[in-house]
Amino acid sequence: MKRLAVPLAVTLMFSFTLAQTFTWPNAWSANTPEEAVTGGTLRSYSLSDPRTFNPFVSAEQNDVVDAANLTTLITQGPDSDAFLPYMAESFTVSDDGLVVTLNVREGMRWSDGEDITAADFFFTYTAETDEAVGSNGYDSWFINGQPIVGELVDEYTLRFTFPEPDRTALPVMAISPAPDHILGEIYREGGAEALKAAWGTDSDVSETVWATPFVPVSFTPGQRIVFERNPYFAEWNEDEAGNGLPYLDRYTVTIVESVDAALNLYLAGELDSFAPPTVDALGVINQAIVNGELDATLLPNQSPVASSQFITFNWNKASDPFKESLFRDARFRQAMSHLVDREAIIDLVYGGSAAPMWSNVYQVYDYWVDPDVPKFPYDPERAVELLEELGFTELYDNGVRANADGDAISFTLATNAGNTQREEIAIIFADAARAVGVEVDVQAVDFNLLVDQLLSTGDDRPFDAILIGLQGGNRVYPFGPNVIPCDTNLHMYNQSGACLDDLEQTAEDLYFEGRATLDTEAARDIGYDIQRALAELQAQIYTVSPLAHYSWLSSVRGEHPEGMINAAVGARQLPLTYKVD
Repeated sequence: MKRLAVPLAVTLMFSFTLAQTFTWPNAWSANTPEEAVTGGTLRSYSLSDPRTFNPFVSAEQNDVVDAANLTTLITQGPDSDAFLPYMAESFTVSDDGLVVTLNVREGMRWSDGEDITAADFFFTYTAETDEAVGSNGYDSWFINGQPIVGELVDEYTLRFTFPEPDRTALPVMAISPAPDHILGEIYREGGAEALKAAWGTDSDVSETVWATPFVPVSFTPGQRIVFERNPYFAEWNEDEAGNGLPYLDRYTVTIVESVDAALNLYLAGELDSFAPPTVDALGVINQAIVNGELDATLLPNQSPVASSQFITFNWNKASDPFKESLFRDARFRQAMSHLVDREAIIDLVYGGSAAPMWSNVYQVYDYWVDPDVPKFPYDPERAVELLEELGFTELYDNGVRANADGDAISFTLATNAGNTQREEIAIIFADAARAVGVEVDVQAVDFNLLVDQLLSTGDDRPFDAILIGLQGGNRVYPFGPNVIPCDTNLHMYNQSGACLDDLEQTAEDLYFEGRATLDTEAARDIGYDIQRALAELQAQIYTVSPLAHYSWLSSVRGEHPEGMINAAVGARQLPLTYKVD
């Protein structure tokens, strides 16, 4: 996000040879380099503290670690699905599609001034493929249990050999480096446990090292993360006029207790941008603009969001065999799906600015969404029929449904505190469930605690059900390598390490079949089959897909041109963002 910039190499008087630079296209910004202004601070927000600063153990949205994902070997621009060399100067793919060779751009430096070389990317590969590290990226490196084999060819060359054709080969190659001279040394000396313990939130974030446009310099829990411009980034990143990027000097993230608190800060001019989650928030911002109280741009209904919201039940509750058996039964989960009043959620939570979500594919990737996926719409009568099939025909005096053994249907549904929309969705669901005799205790808990519960493994995990969401994915094959296969870290309903249901196994088999299918139409057909298997399984009960809305103060410039903004690519590129007085 970003300024009339003087090339940083001139300003800082360093003695070095400039790296071959990556030039950020004018087409990615609504403004020209001649309009840009250097300096200033961009102010954003987050609903929770980061759980870690360590890129290998983070699996959730994380303002520090997510910043690292801005710098990758190859990338996609907001205007095309084509992959471009970025930290790689170039890359080649063999005729059979099995070997990708990447030539790392020379002259890049870490925020501590050390050279970035192929060893830093190879260390990322090494750590992510060590199962003991437990990285969120682990599953991307295996196809049907066979590893993608990495090779450090020389100081600036990497080679990866795939066991079979892979339509996600280039997304997999979008590797972010990790500092081999710091984290790599920790890993070689102390192994996986030492690496996992590094860069926790109790460490001094200013001592961490990054290749990103901004680097964290301070973290005050519950208050703020401050990032400052990385001077070495400008050595190899420039605009089309040759100005070093980023334009901004600083980037701050204020930790807020709720979306409403963030909205109030935005209306007070204390944040530079805000993503209105509801029509009500849109109306409040629009009225403030009309009244002259807020000088801002407001872009409603730009696309469906690039994320999902769903309820998932825990299949691993050895300490409560009744609940474990219940949660593993597809009829129960289908009954719960019939109790999700998606139309009420759309109206009451999002003011009509959303659509029912039936599939695991985000609706912004509309090419891949199966229009005929099985649906379990709001139907309390059908829900009761399914529950009675399961034997829950008795009603206690308190209205709770039970079976002949006296086992009552009662569970806790947790979601993250501060996310007002999720809290409201949980309450709407719980009210509908109670009306047919299902007791649901809604709990709003700290997001990091929720993630810890969801990522827990083994036979007895510490939750009943969770309402949460996923984001990410890509436009090439929008099926999560660490979500669909049964032994992956975000296969969140079943962490036993093996498939427990035939539909689970079917979805896993189809995932790998589609990944090996290079013809896009054929891969989409397989993707439809994946969606149908998972819809019947209902292990993740999808709720609704809101529309994405954007707003920013008029002093913020460098957003994408009109028509390019959507949830898949966002509203702007951070290095090209600047502020004016």
